[in-house]
Amino acid sequence: MPTYTYRCTSCGRRFTVRMSYREYGTRAVNCPHCGSAEVQRVIGRVRMVRSEEAFLESMADPDRLAALEDDPRALGKMMREMGAALGEDLGPEFDEVVDRLEKGQSPDEIEATLPGIADASDVATEAEK
Repeated sequence: MPTYTYRCTSCGRRFTVRMSYREYGTRAVNCPHCGSAEVQRVIGRVRMVRSEEAFLESMADPDRLAALEDDPRALGKMMREMGAALGEDLGPEFDEVVDRLEKGQSPDEIEATLPGIADASDVATEAEK
């Protein structure tokens, strides 16, 4: 049996009611806290399932990428989201770079202090284009 969430306009509290589809819209609903009949239905959030390809395309949105050029924290956040979307362990070097970006360190500073990271920064530079 479906559950419906309501908010009482008198006392402001939220509550859930179980009723059948047939009852919905015909059965009177009162607040269990104050007894008021002045209630409003609360519609919950809707989730959409997207393919991995659609998710990665949205991450590569040019408007979103343009903002990354001067904001290492945003670049780090985007890289962490993309890493999580891939669902694979990308290694400690990736985590180190992302942590440093999220702390505000520039890609150039990271490249200068981490030996052998130049290949990874080329990937980040490509993502910024």
